[in-house]
Amino acid sequence: MPRPKIFISAGEASGEYYGTLVIEAILQLQPQADFFGLGGRRMEALGFRPIVRSEDVAVMGITEVVRHLPRIYREYRRLRASVAAERPDIAILIDFPDVNLSLARRLKRLGVPVICFVSPQLWAWKKYRIRTVQRYVDRMLTIFPFEERFYHDHGVDAEFVGHPLAERELPTVTRDEFATQNGLDPAKTWVGLLPGSRGKEIRLNLPEMVQAAAMLGPDVEFLLPLAPTLTGPQRNHIRALLAELLKSDPKAPNIIVVEDARAVLYHARASIVASGTATVEAALIGNPFVVVYRISPLSYAVAKRVVSVPHVAMVNLIAGKRIVPELIQGDFQATEVVSQLRLLMDDGEPRARMQANLRRVGEMLRADQSAVGRVAQITCEMLKSRSTPEERLSQLQ
Repeated sequence: MPRPKIFISAGEASGEYYGTLVIEAILQLQPQADFFGLGGRRMEALGFRPIVRSEDVAVMGITEVVRHLPRIYREYRRLRASVAAERPDIAILIDFPDVNLSLARRLKRLGVPVICFVSPQLWAWKKYRIRTVQRYVDRMLTIFPFEERFYHDHGVDAEFVGHPLAERELPTVTRDEFATQNGLDPAKTWVGLLPGSRGKEIRLNLPEMVQAAAMLGPDVEFLLPLAPTLTGPQRNHIRALLAELLKSDPKAPNIIVVEDARAVLYHARASIVASGTATVEAALIGNPFVVVYRISPLSYAVAKRVVSVPHVAMVNLIAGKRIVPELIQGDFQATEVVSQLRLLMDDGEPRARMQANLRRVGEMLRADQSAVGRVAQITCEMLKSRSTPEERLSQLQ
């Protein structure tokens, strides 16, 4: 077929990373593919044409979405217009369900096949949206094993392809190298602080993390990695917030801002991790951690009424039991964080038990082949099925 045109929508830090991997994998099979849509800088470096940039639409929570609704809707209309103008041959929608399920409806009405990679968490809330998936999604490619059965039970063509993060090699940077790069003391204990990938998350989660860090004492260095999707102004704001939090504390802990979250998780003794993709990364790397999270009171009140899962942390949902502590909203207090974290920092049964459970979760997240490789394969198979007999013949010549 002529140069295939592929629409990709990836609106958050993890989705943008997966989008980058998917583009790389498809280019191995279709070197002439043309990509456009919603994405970030890493995707753009591979030739992706951003109609809307992911950092311009990443918000969280009910109240935050409402406040940014005019801007989000304006960007959404630009995406809709680009789909109608360019008529892609296929669409890959990655996570970001509030936008992507609406885009799926528009795409299918234009006759564009739709692949969803990274399932919206309909099994946790908004189960009514399964009807949208049934009508407008051709293939649902899940990264968590229990999701495949959920979609099969609802008549959706779904496949567990594995988790892309499970395929990544462990960081190769040594402890001494990482210390030199970031002005750290390799002789000290390191603890990771991962408050989230979005500005609002960080503002809500970081203050309590700083208080917990102060309680752990001067013999510990705390590593705070910044998400690659944060803009320059957002990074400056976070640094200013951190400086303000530390200035007001007479026993201010030593918190160092770094760039590489995976290296932090690899070398830290333990970590405090905001609920999200970083918890999966911590599990796969094998770093013991405590899950924390805080959102606006209104968002939490709404979530309490509609979310129906036994655990908040994805690693606990995968394991089917509570293998990592969850401190959410009012339970997220510095004293409790420290109490749970000290158990994991010391050699002993709690630390060993968690590490064993995290290894089992990692095994559950691996499929028989590469996750993004399978996404690329399915995409190209669907593209081929849309080509004319003459186009298929030309591909064989």
